[in-house]
Amino acid sequence: MLILEALKQQTDFTTTEKRIADYILANLPTLANSYIKELAAATYTSHSAIIRLAQKLGYHGFRDFQHALTVAATAQAQALTAVDANFPFQVDDTAATIAKKLAAVTVTAIQTAHAQLDTAQLTATAKLLAHADRIFLFSHGDSQLRARSFQNKLVKINKFAIIAEEYSDDAWNAANLSPNDCAIFISYTGTTTTHQQFATYFQAHQIPTVLLTGNAQSPLIPLTTQQLISVQRETDFAKVGTFASQAAFEYLLDTLFSLLYVQDYRHNLSNLQQNQDLMQHGPLQTK
Repeated sequence: MLILEALKQQTDFTTTEKRIADYILANLPTLANSYIKELAAATYTSHSAIIRLAQKLGYHGFRDFQHALTVAATAQAQALTAVDANFPFQVDDTAATIAKKLAAVTVTAIQTAHAQLDTAQLTATAKLLAHADRIFLFSHGDSQLRARSFQNKLVKINKFAIIAEEYSDDAWNAANLSPNDCAIFISYTGTTTTHQQFATYFQAHQIPTVLLTGNAQSPLIPLTTQQLISVQRETDFAKVGTFASQAAFEYLLDTLFSLLYVQDYRHNLSNLQQNQDLMQHGPLQTK
């Protein structure tokens, strides 16, 4: 919540910037769905004054600034009741306590991801994937498990994704992408050097890309076509596990799959019933 501290301290702020900052702090929960013109009218300032304040605090423009405020508002609202996502249980916790805390971490992670969700980006991402001939999933470690889960779901709607970094074939797979394909980068930190190299190449060759990350300042953001950002209260290394970030990623990927499914709902449902019949009663039946 460093952005809130900066707005409170108002270091080197002009009189106009102080007025904007005071209004934001007093109306933080309402800003997620506000337009810049509404904020300008409420503070008796201008679009340019708000953008200058955002840039003074290190953001490119109003959209990045608003996203950071939404994240801070969500974290602030949950701070008093949320379980520590990095160490959600203690050595003397009972089984019932651990189960309750892990449930709280998962619920909070999904609620946080939902609060930060940009539905326009989500819709645009689903359209990209729907029109892609092939989908390549770039991810490491725990995030690759989420990629495999997404790959498994896509099979149900007759779309086949490729785990691009399996068997160390990432460079070969990257070289074979075309503008008719789509690459998805799944990385909580969003700072992997090879991903930046691939994204730069894809951008230069007009290959659509999607970024799923927990880092609102990821260097991959300006290099990718669409971004789904879910900032969780996890550190990079000092933690028991990636409970919150992976729950958020699973939720976002499940939501993406659902949007793809409903784009051709009747056909997908009919295909599901036909395939189930083949596997349960037809020539593909297994014992």
